[in-house]
Amino acid sequence: MAPVSADERNSRTISTAACLIIGDEVLGGKTVDTNSAYLAKWCFNLGISLKRIEVIADDETFNLPLKLHQETFEKMKLLSKPHPNQPKFDWEVDSPARRAKLRMAELPTDESRDLKKQALFPQEDLWVPVSVVNGNIHILPGVPRLFQRLLEGLKPHILPRLTDPEGKGTHRVLFSTPIPESGVAEFLTTLAAKIEPKGVKVGSYPRWGKENNTVTLVGRDLDYLESLVEEVEAGIQGVRVTAESDTEEDPKQIKKQATEDADKDTAKQVTQKP
Repeated sequence: MAPVSADERNSRTISTAACLIIGDEVLGGKTVDTNSAYLAKWCFNLGISLKRIEVIADDETFNLPLKLHQETFEKMKLLSKPHPNQPKFDWEVDSPARRAKLRMAELPTDESRDLKKQALFPQEDLWVPVSVVNGNIHILPGVPRLFQRLLEGLKPHILPRLTDPEGKGTHRVLFSTPIPESGVAEFLTTLAAKIEPKGVKVGSYPRWGKENNTVTLVGRDLDYLESLVEEVEAGIQGVRVTAESDTEEDPKQIKKQATEDADKDTAKQVTQKP
C-alpha cells in the first residue's frame, strides 16, 4: 500500500481529533491550561470526537526544521503593533530586535508542497498564522486569546471536511435528580444498553456536597434525544435542566414532585380497577 501523502491527509474527512500541549509552564503549574477545554467544546459543537489530550515538556526532540515564511513576515510588518517595552527598530535594517521578530515568522516548511497549504491566516486582522504540518497537524499559539480567535477562524476550512458539513455537532441533554447514583444505576444500565447502539451515550455524575446529581445523554440525533426526555425523567425521578445548577431546580422540590406524581399514578391505577 502506497504511503498517504500530506495533500491527501489535508483533504480527508475529519471525524476525530487529538490535542498536544507542549509547555513546561503548564507542567510546572505556572500556567493553567484553558486551551484544551476550549478546543474540547469547539470539537463537541462541530461533532468532532476529541479522543485524546496530552501535555508534554518542551523537548528538542519535537523541534522541526524552520524557514522564514515570507507571507507571514509581510503580514507581520503590516499588522503587528510595537509593544511599549520593546526597542524600536527598522524593518529593513538588521538588528537584534528585528531578528527576534523574524524568528516569530519562521515556520515548519516542506519545500515539496504548496506553501499556501502549509500556513493558514484565519483572521484578516492578525498576522499570526496557523501552521499546517504533514497535512493534518495544526499548530496554534498558546496565548488563550490568540488560540481562541484562530481556532474560530479555522471553521470555514474545517466545515467542508466534516462528516456533517453543516457542523450541527453533538448534543448534550442534562437531567438533575435527588436520587443517589446507586439508586438510578439499574435504570441507567438498562437505558444505555438500549440507546448506545443508536449513538447515544449515558453519563451519571455525582456532585459531592450537593443535594442533586447529574445524568446526561450525549448524541448527534437531537430529535431522538428529545424523545427520551420523559422516560429518563421518570426513571431517575428528576427533571431536565439547562445547566448543572442547584438554583435552577430545588432538588427537594424535585423529590417531592416525583413522590406526588408516583402517588397520583398509584391512585389512578387503584380507581381504574374493576
